[in-house]
Amino acid sequence: MKTRLETHFHDRVVRCFAQRPGDVNQMWRAAARLQLQAEAVVCGGRRLDWAELETQVMRAAAGLIALGVSPGDRVALLLGNDVEFVVSALAVQAAGAVLVPLSIRDQTPGLAYILAHCGASVLISEAALRDRWPAPADTPALKHRVLVGAPADEAQSFERLLLSHEPLSACVPVEEDGVAIIMYTSGTTGFPKGAMLTHLNIVHSVLHYAQALSLPTGVRGAVVVPLSHVTGLVGLMMVTLGLGGTLLIQPAFKAADFLRFAASERMGFTIMVPAMYNLCLLQDDFASHDLSAWQVGGYGGAPMPPAAIDRLARLLPALRLSNCYGATETASPATIMPPQLTRDHLDSVGLPLPCAEVAVMDEQGVELPRGEVGELWLKGPMVVKGYWDNPAATAENFLGGFWRSGDIGSVDAEGFVRVLDRRKDMLNRGGYKIFSVEVENTLCQHPDVMEAAVVAKSCPVLGERVHVFVSAREGRSLDAAALRAFCAERLSDYKVPESYTLCADPLPRNANGKLLKRELRERLLAEVERAQAAQEARA
Repeated sequence: MKTRLETHFHDRVVRCFAQRPGDVNQMWRAAARLQLQAEAVVCGGRRLDWAELETQVMRAAAGLIALGVSPGDRVALLLGNDVEFVVSALAVQAAGAVLVPLSIRDQTPGLAYILAHCGASVLISEAALRDRWPAPADTPALKHRVLVGAPADEAQSFERLLLSHEPLSACVPVEEDGVAIIMYTSGTTGFPKGAMLTHLNIVHSVLHYAQALSLPTGVRGAVVVPLSHVTGLVGLMMVTLGLGGTLLIQPAFKAADFLRFAASERMGFTIMVPAMYNLCLLQDDFASHDLSAWQVGGYGGAPMPPAAIDRLARLLPALRLSNCYGATETASPATIMPPQLTRDHLDSVGLPLPCAEVAVMDEQGVELPRGEVGELWLKGPMVVKGYWDNPAATAENFLGGFWRSGDIGSVDAEGFVRVLDRRKDMLNRGGYKIFSVEVENTLCQHPDVMEAAVVAKSCPVLGERVHVFVSAREGRSLDAAALRAFCAERLSDYKVPESYTLCADPLPRNANGKLLKRELRERLLAEVERAQAAQEARA
């Protein structure tokens, strides 16, 4: 596809695809017109063809307008993975409004902050979650609450308020650089930031995925991560529907259920974290499922163990695996590994996408030569325009069109990008820098280790020492001395973990499968405090 330089967001010059849909609505409606009778959404026992999906979306859009929603107004969704999420999300776009997806795992204080910060005027929520709604006084802009799963005759029901209208004949016009979605990043400190994804961002992410992964028109894509997350919403829902495909929805990931669902629905494409692939491979009946239709498997968030890649290649020879690297601020991918190169470049997250630029910068904001390690800065039409109502954070994190990712990495002579660590996860042991990913990857090569997570243990002499949380494979046991010896044979002495927490249960992850290192740091601090208290008691 031809590219060209264009000016967007007032002062950014970025490389864009010359031919593209003008906005999200044009993209999905063009797909709908091509195959109205084909399946569009499958979830549980529910199936909508494209004609049915389009009718429901345009009815819901008319319902939102009848509630007083105007172009640019924010509409929040507190919905799990289900048909109503898809209908509602597209309806918000069709009404010219801004979608704000909320995590169903969030609690009242977090919901109150986001709803108030974005000034949402409508909340579409699962009826079962209404006990988490903030008090009206905490969300003064919120005028309407719409219930999914309530009886149809209830005044606030989704069916009564949104689906009882004649469908819109046309979508409300929107600007390509206009905000389509505000996604709140989890953050490690302070309040979450609302990344503003524009129509330009989303359309380019869809085109990047389609081109880099060679996804066909009509692909059957499965979403097993939350639709409220950028991977679920953009990487899977928007990509699949943008290609006129069939979106296969699983409410929550369970390996055994996923394998049955993927086989019965002839799934061709999905994106998961490596832990999900590993859980699938642990199923005794993996080989009994007919997964021959599964052609493309994206993964990200962590390295994929070589043993898992090799086993998947044996069991599913048609499956093409690709590491996909990005973030909410890049509207999903910035780099993707060509699938034929995955096995030969296990330490890389791939090559920059056609419209993406990756720079490695030092602490003074100066570009470093190829091969040197620094912070990864990302630029392109997929990089969001900034953070909603947060000019200070926007100015700090977006410079000259680049987003400062906070990831420490490098780009080699061939252009392959490596992510060594998050800036906050890099350890400094007596002046020696230690990248936690390298230590974790080494431990995961041990046959008894399921997963590992390195965190810093405070030390008054060296500053930080290496502590690791390790979980065992099912039916296996772990021994700290054996793990230390295993690492000592493969790592520099200062990188070898000095203390271990051996876990019988899986390590904590959020709904998107991302490891919760903050929780592990808190757990380690509690362990240290208990040990100190016990020592003082003995003294």
